[in-house]
Amino acid sequence: MPDNYRSQVVTQGTQRSPNRAMLRAVGFGDGDFTKPIVGIASAYSTITPCNMGINDLALRAEVGCKSAGAMPQIFGTITISDGISMGTEGMKYSLVSREVIADSIETVCNGQSMDGVLAIGGCDKNMPGAMIAMARLNIPAIFVYGGTIKPGHYEGQDLTVVSAFEAVGQYSAGKIDEEKLLGIERRACPGAGSCGGMFTANTMSSAFEVMGMSLPYSSTMSAEDAEKAQSAEESAKVLVQAIQKQILPRQLLTRQAFENAIAVIMAVGGSTNAVLHLLAIAQTIGVELTLDDFEAIRQKVPVLCDLKPSGQYVITNLHEAGGIPQVMKMLLVNGLLHGEALTITGQTLAEVLAEVPDTPPAGQNVIRPWSNPVYREGHLAILKGNLASEGAVAKISGVKNPQITGPARVFESEEDCLDAILAGKIQPGDVVVVRYEGPKGGPGMREMLAPTSAIIGAGLGDSVGLITDGRFSGGTYGLVVGHVAPEAYVGGTIALVEEGDSITIDAKERRLQLNVSEEELARRRANWQAPPPRYRTGTLAKYAKLVSSSSIGAVTDRDLF
Repeated sequence: MPDNYRSQVVTQGTQRSPNRAMLRAVGFGDGDFTKPIVGIASAYSTITPCNMGINDLALRAEVGCKSAGAMPQIFGTITISDGISMGTEGMKYSLVSREVIADSIETVCNGQSMDGVLAIGGCDKNMPGAMIAMARLNIPAIFVYGGTIKPGHYEGQDLTVVSAFEAVGQYSAGKIDEEKLLGIERRACPGAGSCGGMFTANTMSSAFEVMGMSLPYSSTMSAEDAEKAQSAEESAKVLVQAIQKQILPRQLLTRQAFENAIAVIMAVGGSTNAVLHLLAIAQTIGVELTLDDFEAIRQKVPVLCDLKPSGQYVITNLHEAGGIPQVMKMLLVNGLLHGEALTITGQTLAEVLAEVPDTPPAGQNVIRPWSNPVYREGHLAILKGNLASEGAVAKISGVKNPQITGPARVFESEEDCLDAILAGKIQPGDVVVVRYEGPKGGPGMREMLAPTSAIIGAGLGDSVGLITDGRFSGGTYGLVVGHVAPEAYVGGTIALVEEGDSITIDAKERRLQLNVSEEELARRRANWQAPPPRYRTGTLAKYAKLVSSSSIGAVTDRDLF
């Protein structure tokens, strides 16, 4: 083992060192002070089913560290349940929690001079928060996903948490009765694990497996299955080997790794939030990545997996069909993956995938053959125009016609929008605008799962468009455009839209346009005034002061001085 561990600054020295004395109190013996110290960052909590199984995984990782010759130290970090906070003021803290998680992991690992970090997370912001910290620290690191939830079942159909949100829309539209609404709600989330479709948590866990920061197959394992705990223990052992070899995040999180992640996200039909989070991680690690890179890759990569929210299957089905390695191998053999990219095991991706079949297994429809994809091109389109000069992200999976021109229905908050949808005030052909929900304006860039699910539940998914400077849940689908930048709060054109204005969403031409003359826009801009900040103290006020545009990842530590 190398003799230059960071932790030895703390653990070596004279036998009278008070540092050593305190470490003895937490379990160090005489032979442990020259071992690498591994931080196990645990996002365990009973706030959400996504994270309720993580403590067991942390304990298994602790066993793996010790058996591999390292000294583990478990510490906690936070989580916010997106599903529980959805549609409430609390959702403003969701994206903020990504920064809190990153800051907390960085603080502990640097404060305690740790030699490596194993982070375990479940809900959506756990993954990017941990990865931002790993990028800042640049010490050997590995991510362990808490695992996906198993599907609920009702009347012969698999359920996810999104089923419950859509059922509310169906109930409000008179399509189902209260008994069925409650039947779905009671069965949608049957146990531990993160939301079961290719929503944000599963999208980001998949991306990190592709980027070499997690072990093969680990991103699609069920939280409640024995293999998940075994994988946590094995991840710890691999991390200790990476410490010995000094395999660092900056060697793994390269431009090639980001391109690989984007390709797989397109192939599996992943969440719009992946765009935001990958941009943020790239900013942190110093990799040049822009919205245009997502669009360039989208045009080359087909959607291969028929997964919820717009498809039929859940992540446990994907795991049974070969998981992310099967998808990667199909991209690799078709020239759309950088096989030379390095992984935390020390192997290249091509070496990791050597024994994976070139084609998906027969007798299943989760992963389509290359010759018969779900869509010929990726589903996350980057739109630009006078409504989004910096760009916006459209999710067009499951949309029959990704083009609409219609009258603007303008709302200053998510709550007002949802009330109008549930009251039947939104009609086919309308383009719903939800603004002042951006990174600064919200603040916190809330997800719009409640309004989009209500639109789907009301049967308007193919006939109503929705644009926002906020975000969408990974469970959202339909003709929706988020991350509109510049946002309303900083004077973006979305702030100038008036009720009844004509708006065009054209995903085929990648255009988001307010059909109003430049002269009229100039007049409106001259009269526009920024609203006062919604928060003047506390976490949200600090976030609003620091956060950047969503077009570069909504980061909070860019160009502070």
